[in-house]
Amino acid sequence: MFGTSRLSRKATHSLALAASSILVLAACGGGNDSGGSGDAAAAGNSTGPITYVQGKDNSNIVQPAVDKWNAAHPDEKVTLKEQTDQADQQHDDLVQNFQAKNADYDVVSVDNIWTSEFAAKGWLQPLTGEFALDTSGLLPATVTAETYNKTLYAGPTSSDGGLLYYRKDLVPTPPKSWDEMMSMCSIAKQNGIDCYAGQYSQYEGLTVNVAEAINTFGGSVLSEDGKKATVDTPEAKKGLDALVQGFKDGNIPKQATTYQEEQGRQSFEDGKLLFLRNWPYVYSLAKTDGSSTVKDTFGVAVLPGGGDGKPGASSLGGHAAAVSVYSDHKKTAFEFVKFLQSEEIQKDWLTKGSAAPVIASLYDDPALVEQFPYLPELKTSIENAVPRPVTPFYPAVTKAIQDNAFAAVSGSKTTDAALKDMQASLQNAISGGK
Repeated sequence: MFGTSRLSRKATHSLALAASSILVLAACGGGNDSGGSGDAAAAGNSTGPITYVQGKDNSNIVQPAVDKWNAAHPDEKVTLKEQTDQADQQHDDLVQNFQAKNADYDVVSVDNIWTSEFAAKGWLQPLTGEFALDTSGLLPATVTAETYNKTLYAGPTSSDGGLLYYRKDLVPTPPKSWDEMMSMCSIAKQNGIDCYAGQYSQYEGLTVNVAEAINTFGGSVLSEDGKKATVDTPEAKKGLDALVQGFKDGNIPKQATTYQEEQGRQSFEDGKLLFLRNWPYVYSLAKTDGSSTVKDTFGVAVLPGGGDGKPGASSLGGHAAAVSVYSDHKKTAFEFVKFLQSEEIQKDWLTKGSAAPVIASLYDDPALVEQFPYLPELKTSIENAVPRPVTPFYPAVTKAIQDNAFAAVSGSKTTDAALKDMQASLQNAISGGK
């Protein structure tokens, strides 16, 4: 679950990442006007063996969960089908099998940015009526991310939120606002290191970081209904300007335009960065990597805000489990989705795979907090997180953001020109290219 994401690439270590990383279930069929063909909707509301499809289980936490289910449900066994560990390939595989109406893809793991796309095409079973999920104990942001047209289409199974890593030996108290953090960059210069970095290479992570900046300063990328581009505003300009000015001042090093998650992590572990925006997976690595020079000298905080007293607005990472409308055994598929959300499985995935849970109460569990000290900060991050734009046209939307934001941070466009062009490209994208 990362940048997208880190979101998908480091699930083994990340709590959320889980969003990149842990599962999303594919939606299952039902007699609903918004999902699937009439035949698919009328059939499949029964029990029986199913297949669960998700990206490569690098952390080895999914098969043990499947084994637990199978031991308790001998007549409704689940077969795990692993895809590659590449998010784009996972997405394309799901698209191909949905288009083929493959009944063998009963439950699928989806990155939360795919849910609206798949739901709009009628491939996911709406989680309403007999398939309604009890979401009362879940982090609200994770539920919002899987909701399209006011309908829940996938059950959140892992989450993720951005965190600020900082050198507590140099900065005892972490900054609460972006301007405060920038004012601390003199400390970095005094110590001969770079000040701040996030993920600014031209890929999904740039969309994540730019959306965070825009949202933190009160702007937005799209309107709430996803039908209007909203980046050509003073608030969005403040957010993108903050990043552009950081590069101009040297507070964000020029080489950060090449940084994805791992390059920034390595720089921080090498002692070359004062502040780093990254995902929770970095915590365990910075503590345990033999080459890490900051094992005992770093802290974790929420992302700095825009100066209004609120924490920064992280982009939300994570995955969910959806039921396919083409499944022949939707009742079993739905029960398996609920099983993946159970406290037992959510705890297992956190403790054994660093997957960020979707159950709110686990972030306040004293034993878990002792083992994972960043859980309170991560909970705050997720509670204040904003999903990336919810739209069935997401691939074109993220390209519009990346192309223009990269031009701004690399200095080939002014902020005003970048936002004007981004606005036009976004509006064209959400109009289906018309």
